[in-house]
Amino acid sequence: MNAYAVAHLRNVDLNDDIVRYIETIDDTLAPYDGRFLVHGVDPEGMEGPFEGNLVIIEFPDVDRARSWYESPEYQAILPLRTENSEGRAVVVQGTPPGYRATHFLDKVFGAQR
Repeated sequence: MNAYAVAHLRNVDLNDDIVRYIETIDDTLAPYDGRFLVHGVDPEGMEGPFEGNLVIIEFPDVDRARSWYESPEYQAILPLRTENSEGRAVVVQGTPPGYRATHFLDKVFGAQR
């Protein structure tokens, strides 16, 4: 099941370090079959303003997403981003084919529903 590395970045200082990070990150993704789904766009706030940028990178599964983030290659460039921006990053698992919102209720409430 696909997984996603999601980052919400704010106050990015577009200096030489960030440029180097951007120039290098693609090479760190390739061994883990990661690819950008969202990058470098300004989100359209539908329910209030959204400050900053959203980055979404897709991976074939959570293990590869985690392995990419923890890899020596990515860890070597990570400070180039974290020291020049504010933000949060998470890894989340996607949903299987046929998933419906009510499946969440089944997970939470089980047979009680």
